Amino acid sequence: MSAFALFLVLSAAVCHAAWNVVAHGVSRIGVPFLWWGALASTVIWAPLIPLTGGFGRGGFDVVAGFAVGAGVSGVLHVAYMLVLQQGYARGRLSTVYATARGTGPALSSFLAVVLLGESIGVVAGIGVVVIVVGVIFTGLIGRAAPVPGVRRGPDPSIIFGVLTGVAIAVYTIWDAHALRTWGLSPVAFMVGCTLVELVLYAPRAIRRRGEMLAVVGAHWPRILAFGVLSPLSYILVLTAVTLAPVALVAPIREVSVVLVSLFGVLVLREGSAVRRVGASIVVVGGVLMLAF
Repeated sequence: MSAFALFLVLSAAVCHAAWNVVAHGVSRIGVPFLWWGALASTVIWAPLIPLTGGFGRGGFDVVAGFAVGAGVSGVLHVAYMLVLQQGYARGRLSTVYATARGTGPALSSFLAVVLLGESIGVVAGIGVVVIVVGVIFTGLIGRAAPVPGVRRGPDPSIIFGVLTGVAIAVYTIWDAHALRTWGLSPVAFMVGCTLVELVLYAPRAIRRRGEMLAVVGAHWPRILAFGVLSPLSYILVLTAVTLAPVALVAPIREVSVVLVSLFGVLVLREGSAVRRVGASIVVVGGVLMLAF
């Protein structure tokens, strides 16, 4: 992986961690926040399309590819956001986030090799495994010890984390395929996705129209932060997948887990600081292996 591609993915990780921290604070609001976030994303990034390559390279094929690619991706991203929001509402931030970001890159790397025909070196492959193990271990930290004789139900943090990871893998592979096949511009592609999200969120937003103005009035700074950081994090990733294999980009962006985990310890007081930091060091070690 080139130094520039590595820089893009690490920058994406910082942005991704930031918007997840922002979204976690208002996660229980659900669709009203997500609709306003999609609107903010569209309004903020759409004017940049002419300055960032338009819709992409080519003529009619690009337009058709944009419609299909962004349309399918928008549906997949809505599914991802709704599942993630449910996880944040029912579980612990660090556990949901880390579990999702562990299963997501594992599946993405596997599917990239199988479906996209990618290949990676031995050391880089070991690095992928190290990252996934470190991230999953981070997700398991802080779980309450089982009580003898008491049957405990499934941890919703783990369940929704895994479901989110599956959604991440599916949209990651599809989006890489769309950009490479039709030569689409990452910024235009992302704006297309947010437009589809606006339409898909609309029925639920209308049913909760009594809350919409109150949500934007109370949380407009977070909505604006989301509108900037959420698309930016993925635009950086989309740019990176045009320069490096998805099998490497997907796991390396999970450095964001380190940041969110530390936020959970320092701000949310979720505990187990030493183990979380240790797991984070493992993740960073795996990232360094991807450079070989």
